[in-house]
Amino acid sequence: MVQQITSGIKISVETTFEGSFYKNYKIQYAFGYTVTIENQSKDSVQLNARHWEIMDALNNVEIVNGEGVIGKKPVLKPGESHTYTSGCLLSSPFGAMHGYYDMINFTTTKKFKVTIPTFKLSAPFSIN
Repeated sequence: MVQQITSGIKISVETTFEGSFYKNYKIQYAFGYTVTIENQSKDSVQLNARHWEIMDALNNVEIVNGEGVIGKKPVLKPGESHTYTSGCLLSSPFGAMHGYYDMINFTTTKKFKVTIPTFKLSAPFSIN
């Protein structure tokens, strides 16, 4: 598990390898990740958008931007957390992801970014 705190918001990420399959004559490696967003600040905040950079071992980089996470824009009061699970496909058995969430602080009405720390994606058979 990797963790990082930015502006009082703690991000924790755990990953799983889901398996591999062929799509359009190319092998794809499926990974799952579970993110917990914990508000350790004294203010209520809302997650509005996400930005991901997904890298595989072949130097392919995919940028993903979108509103919320899995269709939700969670509001977190102090001490609350939100956990969700999602996934991605890679063209290699290992890679990494990182990014940030765009959030708003309801007390100050200021927008801010929360860093999602880099986490590794690796199929068990690919680890030396």
